[in-house]
Amino acid sequence: MLAVMADPVAEEHASQVNELCCECGQFHLLLDNHLYNFQDEVDDELICHICLQPLLQPMDTPCGHTYCFKCLENFMQEYNFCPMDRKKLSFQQCHKSSLLVRNLLDKLIVLCPFKADCQQTMQRCELEAHLQNRCPGFKKYKSELQRKKHPISKGKEEPPAKVETNTPKDPEVPSGGSSLVAESSAAAVVSLGTPEPGLVNPAFEETEEDLPQRTSLVAETTTIEIHREDPEEELGMRIVGGKDTPLGNIVVQEVLRDSVIAADGRIAPGDHILEVNGVNISSVTHCQAVSFLRHPGPVLHLMVLQEKGFSNKTAQQDSTSAPNREVIHVTLIKRDRSEPLGIKLIRKTDEAGIFILDLLEGGLAAKNGKLSRNDRVLSINGQDLRQGTPEAAAQIIQTSDSRVNFVVLRQPGVQLPDAVEDSSTSNNSSSSSSNGGSPVHHRRRLEQNHYRRKSSYQKDLPQGYASHEKTVAIKKEPKESLGITIGGGRDNKNKLPIYVTSVQPIGCLFRDGRIKRGDVLLSINGIDLTHLNYYEAVSALKSNAASHSVVLKALEIISLNSTEPSLDIKEQGFSWSPLWITWLGLPSYLHCCQDIVLSKGNLESWGFSIVGGFEESKGNQPFFIKTIVPGTPAFRDRKLKCGDEIVAVNGVPAIGMSNSELIPMLKEQRNKVTLTVVSWPGSLV
Repeated sequence: MLAVMADPVAEEHASQVNELCCECGQFHLLLDNHLYNFQDEVDDELICHICLQPLLQPMDTPCGHTYCFKCLENFMQEYNFCPMDRKKLSFQQCHKSSLLVRNLLDKLIVLCPFKADCQQTMQRCELEAHLQNRCPGFKKYKSELQRKKHPISKGKEEPPAKVETNTPKDPEVPSGGSSLVAESSAAAVVSLGTPEPGLVNPAFEETEEDLPQRTSLVAETTTIEIHREDPEEELGMRIVGGKDTPLGNIVVQEVLRDSVIAADGRIAPGDHILEVNGVNISSVTHCQAVSFLRHPGPVLHLMVLQEKGFSNKTAQQDSTSAPNREVIHVTLIKRDRSEPLGIKLIRKTDEAGIFILDLLEGGLAAKNGKLSRNDRVLSINGQDLRQGTPEAAAQIIQTSDSRVNFVVLRQPGVQLPDAVEDSSTSNNSSSSSSNGGSPVHHRRRLEQNHYRRKSSYQKDLPQGYASHEKTVAIKKEPKESLGITIGGGRDNKNKLPIYVTSVQPIGCLFRDGRIKRGDVLLSINGIDLTHLNYYEAVSALKSNAASHSVVLKALEIISLNSTEPSLDIKEQGFSWSPLWITWLGLPSYLHCCQDIVLSKGNLESWGFSIVGGFEESKGNQPFFIKTIVPGTPAFRDRKLKCGDEIVAVNGVPAIGMSNSELIPMLKEQRNKVTLTVVSWPGSLV
C-alpha cells in the first residue's frame, strides 16, 4: 500500500488553526497518529486495520491482531471487542509488539514531506531528526512561521542588568559568564551575600575558611517564553509554596519527563517563579499561583529566579574573556531503550558541569550531527545537569524510552583540557567514575527506606487545618458499583495514602453524597487501607463492594483559612490530584518518612535553606526545605526536594524547635547528617 499525503506547504493556508507537527512534518490533530509519505508499497501485514496506515507504536491483542496504539486506545473507549474478529477485549490485555516488528516498521523508507525544497528519503525513525536538523524545507517553514508570529524585529534589546546586594567588595559576574538562556532572555545576576530577612540559611552561611574558595551565592532572574502547540496542554511541572505557607515564594519542585517544560530545558527544580505573563506571583497564595500557571494559552512568559551556586573570584575573572555562547536544543530518537547514543562525556577538573569529549563514529549522535565536541550539557530530558556528573547523565539517557532531549551550551573556540576527573559514555550499560566508585544508577535503584511517622515525631495539625473522620454505611445491590476512582498508594514514590479522585454519578456513593473527591480512604468493612499499595487497594474495594452492605471510613481534610474558589473549573485537561497544600493538613499518623543521609567535605556547606519553626506570633510551624543550591551535597544527592518537611535531624525531632535551635544542630554535623523528611507531591501545572 502506498500512502499518499498532501504537500504540507500547499496545505499551509488551509490549516491556519494548526501548526505542522514537528515529528512527521504534516498537519494532523494533536491526538491523531503521525502521517508519512512512504516510498514503496507497505506489506499488508504491517498495516493497522483501523486507520489503514502502516502501524505506529504497534500493540498486539490476545487474539493475534495488531493495531496502532492510538487507534486501539480510541476504539476501546467505545467498544469492548477486537475490530477484526469481534472477540471480547480490554485494552489492559494488549501489549507492545515485539522489538523485531517495531524495528521493521521504523526502517520503512519515507519521503521528506517538503518535496519542493527537499528530495531526501530516510527511515521512518530518522524523519524527526532530519526535519529538526537538516531539512531546508522545514527550516524555511519555521522561519516563515516565526516571521508571521513576530513581525516586529527583536533587534533592540536592553543589556542584562547586574545587581549586587551587600557585597561591594565582590566582583560582578559579567553577562557573558551567565548566558545560559536564549538571546531574548533578560538576565540579572544577583550575588546573595546575606540571606533574606527571616530565612534560616545554613547552606549560605560562610566561615572565614570558606571565603578564599567561595565569595557569594550567585542567582539570576530570567524571562523565559514557553510555547505550546495545544494551549490547554499542561506545562508539566510541580510547584510548592505560596504566601499562605512558610515557604512564601512559589518554587518549582519537579519537572516531569517529556513535558513542555522539560522539552524547553531552561526551568529546573528549585527555581523560584516570580511572574506569570507579567503578573507578580511572588506574594500570592498557593491556589492563586496554581490558577495563574494553569491558565491556557499558546505562549507563556515566566520570570524565574535561578540559583547558580557559589561563585569564586577566579571563575568570575576568567569569565570576562569567555566568547559568545549559544544555547542549542537537540532531540535524539532511540529505537529502543537499550540503543546507545555514542556520546563520550567528561567532567573538567577546574569547572563544574559535563562536557562532550567525543561523538563515536556511526553512533546516533554523530548521525544526527547537531551535537559537537566541547559542548557543555545543561540538561537532559529536563533534568538539570549544570552541576551534574557523567554518571548522572548516563543514568538519565539509559532510562529514557525513546526521546532524549539535550540542552547544551556551545562556546566557540574553547578546548577541553587533557586532564579530566571522570568520564562516561552512553554505550555502557552501567557507568562509574574513574575514582573506583560503584555505578551511580545501581545505588539509586536500591529501595529507599520509608516508614510510618513515629509517635515521637508526630505533631498537631498546622494552624488553618482541620480533619474530619467519617463513617459511611450504605445498603446496595451486590452488583451495584461503588462508583469511585482512586489515586495514591504506598507504592507511589511519595508513599501517599489512598484518596478519592472522582465520584461517578453511576454508583451508590454518589447517591449517598457523603464521600467526596479528595477524601482519604481509611478502611472498608474493617479492612485497613492506609498501608496498601494502589493495586491492593483496588482489589480490596472491589471484593468488598460485592456485598449488600458496605462500611467505609474516610478522612476529609479541611482548610479553615481558604477563601479561594474551587479549582475544579481550572483543572479541565488535568488528571485530578490534591494540591500540595492539601497534604499539609494530613494527620501525622498517616505520614510516611524517609531518612536521607548527606555527606560533605570540611569546607562545604550542606547546600539547602530552610524556613519555618516555632515563632511567638505563629506558634509551631513545620520546617520546610526552601532552596537547594547547585553544586552542593544536597544537590548532588538528588533525594531532597524543595517543599520537603524536615521531621528530625539525626533522630532528634524538630517539632517545637525554633530556627535558633535547629541551625546549631545542623552546623555541629561536620561531615555527615541524617535528615528525616516527609515529601508531598507538588501541585501539577
